[in-house]
Amino acid sequence: MHKTLKLTLLAAGLALALGLQAQTLRWASQGDPQTMDPHSQNESMTNMMNGQVYETLTKLDASLKPGPGLALEWKQVAPLVWRFKLRPGVKFHDGSAFTADDVVFSINRAKDINSQIRVYANAVGTPRKIDPLTVEFQLERVNPIFLQHINTLFIMSKSWCEAHKVTRPLNFKDKEETHTSLNANGTGPYVLASRAPGIKTTYKRNPAWWGKFDGNVQEIVYSPIGNDATRLAALVSGEIDLVLDPAPRDVPRLRNTAGVKVLEGLENRLIFVGMDQQRDKLLYANVPGDKNPFKDLRVRRALYQAIDIEAIKTKLMNGLAAPTGGLTPSAKGSYEDPAIEARLPHDMAGAKKLMQEAGYPDGFEVTMDCPNNRYVNDEEICLALASMWAQLKVKVKVNAQPRVITFPKLEKQDTSLYLYGWGGSITDAEIIMTPVWRNRGDNGVGYNNFGGWKNDKFDQLAAASSVEADPAKREGMVKAALKEFKDGIHVIPLHRQMIPWALRHNVTAVHRSDNWLEVAWVNVAK
Repeated sequence: MHKTLKLTLLAAGLALALGLQAQTLRWASQGDPQTMDPHSQNESMTNMMNGQVYETLTKLDASLKPGPGLALEWKQVAPLVWRFKLRPGVKFHDGSAFTADDVVFSINRAKDINSQIRVYANAVGTPRKIDPLTVEFQLERVNPIFLQHINTLFIMSKSWCEAHKVTRPLNFKDKEETHTSLNANGTGPYVLASRAPGIKTTYKRNPAWWGKFDGNVQEIVYSPIGNDATRLAALVSGEIDLVLDPAPRDVPRLRNTAGVKVLEGLENRLIFVGMDQQRDKLLYANVPGDKNPFKDLRVRRALYQAIDIEAIKTKLMNGLAAPTGGLTPSAKGSYEDPAIEARLPHDMAGAKKLMQEAGYPDGFEVTMDCPNNRYVNDEEICLALASMWAQLKVKVKVNAQPRVITFPKLEKQDTSLYLYGWGGSITDAEIIMTPVWRNRGDNGVGYNNFGGWKNDKFDQLAAASSVEADPAKREGMVKAALKEFKDGIHVIPLHRQMIPWALRHNVTAVHRSDNWLEVAWVNVAK
């Protein structure tokens, strides 16, 4: 080992051994990352945790603007060709060199059927090595958000994956366990030190990282704490330094708690209700005539209009939600079109009339799948919806479980009614239209359409917008597509959630609108 590196590691080790808390970030959230495989699951907490270890060709700043990452520069050399010049001298955590071979391997790995990000990997085309530090991407068709898609694709070590027999992403929904379940080897600012699912995950600073640390964190200790009160007590007592998701009801108290501060902002994330519109008979329901009521637009509209969204915002979310009728994680995705963003009015009398017209005056029974540790107040939202829908005589059994159980269940379309969310760093409508709203198809198209709805007119408009290079034409296509989907009420949008972070007074962090904690930017003062 190089003498300088040995001295750096020794100094870091001594600092930790002496218990210098100013260099340790202890933080918590209600859930846990699902896997350490960066290509298996497309879920924000999992991506964020893996993002401390793995990197992408571009790197986002605090305003989500892309800049150099593992690539120093790039340009579009032809309408369907992008060329990237890679950063020289980068090493993976095992000491192996980062090259074009790793980029080509990683993009192709991310296209595997086990990968939830394959729709993004397919969208960037076919990677090819030009030389050890140059990669080109040959697209089959125009991709108007190519650079945003590139930023979702983590780069792995080809040799490491081959050595550990993990050249394919693990199949999470079928509970496959591989070396990448608990182990990682990236190029990023932190090295995965230990992984105990559901208990604790720790990271150490990578002294050989190519980038610049703006923070002083040497060690990360993450502990999932499912109970809101326990998580809050740990923060107030100083056992942990940061909570990513305090309960909205506790935020006013936290603002007035000595030694604690609150950062908050609107997240690029849409929370919505999905319904099985594929089966003739629902899997988990008791319906007169054994029919599927969700195939009837009148029933879907009735459920929508029975929701008192302002009550959810004020009483349940404590104001930390932005109700919307929009269908994109950010209003920018709909070009802030008022007609698309507007909600259907809360109208219980009208909802009851629709149920009668549809032939369900006495309602029906149905089970709603709901995560209880993923979104802000997720289980509570489902219970509130069940109470509101009870006025339509729709009896909802809320099946609230940890997301590690709920999400694989949804992936198998083993559901009749469910709560879900979608968001991230990309504000363009493409980020939700292709993987979530479109008809189920090949290469990840519509993969997260767990309700199995079909709308051919929308699908054609969305597909056309995905490959339209002219911004003005594309805007028209996107708006027309969203209006068509909105009119079909294939899902019921609720709100864009606001995310408060609660921190100890001596911690500084940057609150990004994709709810991403970049630990390399965090400072913990003595």
